[in-house]
Amino acid sequence: MSAAATARLPLWRAAWVVARRDFLAILLSRAFLFFLLGPLFPLLVGGLAGGLGAEVQEQVQRPAIAVAMPAADTAAVLAAATRLAEPLGERLPPMRAAPAGEGPQALLAKKENNLGAVLTGTLDRPVLTGSAETIERWQGLVALTVRDARSGAARAAPGDVRLAPTASTASDTSRRQLLTAQGAQVLLFLLSMMLAGMVLSNLVEEKANKIIEILAAAIPMDAVFLGKLFAMLGVSLVGIAVWTACFGGVILLAGDALPPLAAPAVGWPAFVILFVAYFAMNYLLLGSLFLAIGSLASTVREVQTLSLPVTMAQLLVFFFAGYAIAQPGTPVELAAIGFPLSSPYAMLARAAQDPTLWIHLAALGWQTLWVALFIRAGANLFRRRVMKSGPQRATATGGWRKRFAAKRVA
Repeated sequence: MSAAATARLPLWRAAWVVARRDFLAILLSRAFLFFLLGPLFPLLVGGLAGGLGAEVQEQVQRPAIAVAMPAADTAAVLAAATRLAEPLGERLPPMRAAPAGEGPQALLAKKENNLGAVLTGTLDRPVLTGSAETIERWQGLVALTVRDARSGAARAAPGDVRLAPTASTASDTSRRQLLTAQGAQVLLFLLSMMLAGMVLSNLVEEKANKIIEILAAAIPMDAVFLGKLFAMLGVSLVGIAVWTACFGGVILLAGDALPPLAAPAVGWPAFVILFVAYFAMNYLLLGSLFLAIGSLASTVREVQTLSLPVTMAQLLVFFFAGYAIAQPGTPVELAAIGFPLSSPYAMLARAAQDPTLWIHLAALGWQTLWVALFIRAGANLFRRRVMKSGPQRATATGGWRKRFAAKRVA
């Protein structure tokens, strides 16, 4: 064995050296700071826009119905509207007595009245005046109010019915856990697609600077790829931690304004741990594919051209895993779990719907195996295409071509 071969570091130590170098170089750069701030700007703008929209909605008054009936009928209709306000909520438009001495057309023509319709006639023969679209939309609600006004308060009010609520039903729990599973899949997809591209850009930049070739000459190529993947994974986890802290502050400020999420079947602590684990596996799987693509590309334009099919394929994988959510225990779900690129999505959804934990250990082991295979394939491809150090079969092929050309000349 030569001295150069014995001087090489073992695989894991070499990968640690590369990972530490890349992690610190990216974490301490100014570009990483702007990268962290990038997703926070849409969140800030969205929050401000939502708050402004809510403020505008509060300031804009809802169109009302003016009741221009005889005094007794008007009082009965307004009393019925008050009784129905709680069960119907905002679906029932506000009603108020119309000023005396003005007809329906005159009342509707004044902007300050903010009227959508005018109710005239009597309780036996009510007439609703307004635009065709408005009165058709309000016809059923007004008819219900008039019917209530005819019967008076003697009938049973909604509050007179005794309620016996339960904590939840099995169907409610399944439906809410399904929403949690879908939300977790979407978050996993967005984070993976947003962060996995850093691996590709870093590799292309170092290829252009010939740094990757220097590293490949000093340590095994598998160690270079492995170190770069875990360095980018560490940087991504730092970014996710920062964004989670900011989002947690938004949740604390919002309070009860945000709808609560149903607890996953495995519980929130285990679900968060599994989310981090499946994000890491999904990131490593995608990152190893992007590293293989980077070995084929030499410019940014080639990177964009080659990475587009992978991105579109990842969308199909995401849709496939989303479809498998509604098919628990079927061959569709088993196929989504077995296929390495969709396995993190399918297993994360399963964690939200099934309390079994041992299957996640098996799935993580399966995904780890495919990460190792992808890294090995990407490293071999880089050696053949960039380092020109493939097996002797390439030399044999070249010799066969030369001999064939010599025979043709002869």
